[in-house]
Order: sequence, then C-alpha cells, then structure tokens
Amino acid sequence: MTTQALLDSLLAHKSAINLASTAQKNQALSAMAEQLEADSARILQANARDMEQAQGKISPVMQDRLLLTAERIQAMADGMRALIHLPDPVGILLDDYQAENGLHIQKKATPFGVIGMIYESRPNVTSDAAALAIKSGNAVILRGGKEAFYSNQAIVASLKAGLATAGIAPEVIELVQDTSRTSAQELMTAKGKIDLLIPRGGAGLIQAVVAQATVPVIETGTGICHVYVDQAADVEQALAIVVNAKTSRPSVCNAAEVLLVHQDIAAQFLPLLEERLAGQVEFRADGVALSYLQQAPLATAEDFDTEFLDYILAVKVVEDVARAVSHIAEHSTGHSEAIVTEDADTAAYFTQMVDSAAVYVNASTRFTDGGEFGLGCELGISTQKMHARGPMGLREMTTYKYIITGAGQVR
Repeated sequence: MTTQALLDSLLAHKSAINLASTAQKNQALSAMAEQLEADSARILQANARDMEQAQGKISPVMQDRLLLTAERIQAMADGMRALIHLPDPVGILLDDYQAENGLHIQKKATPFGVIGMIYESRPNVTSDAAALAIKSGNAVILRGGKEAFYSNQAIVASLKAGLATAGIAPEVIELVQDTSRTSAQELMTAKGKIDLLIPRGGAGLIQAVVAQATVPVIETGTGICHVYVDQAADVEQALAIVVNAKTSRPSVCNAAEVLLVHQDIAAQFLPLLEERLAGQVEFRADGVALSYLQQAPLATAEDFDTEFLDYILAVKVVEDVARAVSHIAEHSTGHSEAIVTEDADTAAYFTQMVDSAAVYVNASTRFTDGGEFGLGCELGISTQKMHARGPMGLREMTTYKYIITGAGQVR
C-alpha cells in the first residue's frame, strides 16, 4: 500500500484502539509479546538479511544498533509485558473543580489519535513504539530506515498477528513500505491525518523533520552528553562512571561524548582514565588535557560539538564547576549531563544551572532511558521543553481535553 493509503486505513481503524479498554489493550500487549517470541527465528532471519546488506556500508558500532539477537527480541517482548503493569494513562483525571459560574470542569488525559514515527537503524524501536502506542490508545504509522527494512517488516507482521488474536484491528499499526525521502515528506505534511510526529535518529534526520514538518513534532535530540569530574570527585567512582558512559554502548544517544575535568584533579585522573581505556577509546584533548595524556590528538573546535556515536571522547580541562556549566551551556544538545563530586554544594549548583532534560549526580548518563526510568520502554528522548522532556513514556503519548458539565448555564 502507498503511504497515503496506509494513512487512510489508520484513520478508518483508529477508533479500535482510541476507544479500547485497559483490559483490551493489556490483552493486546500480551498477545503481541507472545507472537514476537513465537516468531523469533523468522525475525532473526530477516535481521540477518539486513545485516548482510549493511556490511561495508555502516560502521561496526552502527551495525550493533541494527543487530538483533534472541536476547534482544526477548527484551522487546519483556518491554511490552512491562507496560501491562503500568497504569493506563488514558482517562486520568488531571484536574477537577467547580468554577464560579457553577460549571463542573474536568481535565482528562486522552490519546492523540494517530502518531507517526520516522526513525533509523534500531529495529527494537519498532516494537517499543507500537507497544507504547497501543497502551496509550493511539494508532501508529512507522517509517523506519532502509537499513532495517526486512527486520521491521518481520516485527510488524508479528505485532499485527498478535493484535488480531486479541480482537483488535491489526490496521492500527502500519509500516511504511517506501523508505525514500518521499514517504518521509508525506508523513511530515500529513496535516489532518497525523496528530503527532516523532523523529528519532541522527541530527540530519531530526533537523529535517523539525524544519519541514507541517504537523506537530516532538524533537528528540542528538546526544552531545557531558560528564564533569569535579575536584571533589571520588576517583574510582569517576573512572567507573566515565568508562560506562562512553563504552557500554557508544552508538546510542545517552553515551558520553565530552569529558570535562577540574584542573586540580586532571593530573591524577586523566592518566588513570587513559590507562583504563587504552586501545579502546580515542581521546581528542584540549591543550591542557593533552599534557596529561600519552596518546591523544589535539581536539578541534568541532570535536566539542560532535555526537561521535563511536569510541571517541573529547576531553577538556576546566578551572571550576562554573566553567564546566558554561561549556555545557554553549555546546550541549540538552540531552543528559553528569557531575561526579562528593561536594553537595557543587552538585546542587550543577543541577540548578545545567539546563538539560536529564542531569545526573554521581551516575552514568547511560541511564537516560524509558526502561531505566521505570516507564516500561520509551518512544525517544525529548530535548525540547514543550509537552514532553526527557524519556517519553505513556504519559507523554497522551494529550487532554476539558469536559464541562452544567445545569443550563448560558453566557
């Protein structure tokens, strides 16, 4: 089907999920999870086809984002089941009061209606987005990247089969078959058909959607995430946090890209970090940091504005926490920042002054994730300030409406 035909089908069937009860939605999630598990071998075969075509075209760390394993498919199913145990966001009473004119005014959470997703690489986003849409009562149209086309097809086929067994129209989840720019443009301009569009991927994709869309968009941000190691940091703790933030999965948006180190601890900390990450991470250091490192090229100005998504870390020595905050304000994408310190006043200053969606004290930036925040799974990390900010879970996939009850009042 064409993209326009898929949108028309969603509009025709969206009431099947917009009006579904909590029990129906939970049953659907359970059936979808079971179907994913049952179809695991078929999904892995499709993923192997994508992986074969990716060889030599994308980097090894990006191939890791594309790769599915039996364990990752199981995690996708587990994420769906986790949503079953979370409260249904639809119908939550957000406000309830009596106005001076006697009107009884209630503000209730409702589904958006139809949500669109434009995203790249990671096929687990397909199941996460679909599961969140179902639980929040939304129909969803998914437009993945060409590199994950066969994986996404297999996953959506399983999700649709699960919906059918649960008695909900499978047409409330659709996958765009065209992965060209034309289909993306069609979603971006589907005014009156898409109620909310969410891009998730690299900076180029996100900026293009934000600039060109005529439908409402939530900007999910690229992650130029910072870790600042203060003079009052516990050195071993700081080493563990930086290593985790950079290397546990460098291809994701919550991985650290920039390390800031207080000048009074740099001589001790940086050689230890270099030893810990030898042969794994390339440091790109400013002039001061360079004097403490054995092997590192001099950082360029661009390095501090780059989401590497690789085993590369830009390093800068700063005079104090105020300079760290200033650097973050100038270079951050507003995603996630961390401070490592044992000084409570310094930590309080950092959390107050840093204006990002997630600000950590003595913890890795890698925790900026819907699952880690107890949201079940996530639709993306919002770096904007309107409606949603940070990991977007069920609550962020609803809007609200006012219900006003009177006794014959006229104005």
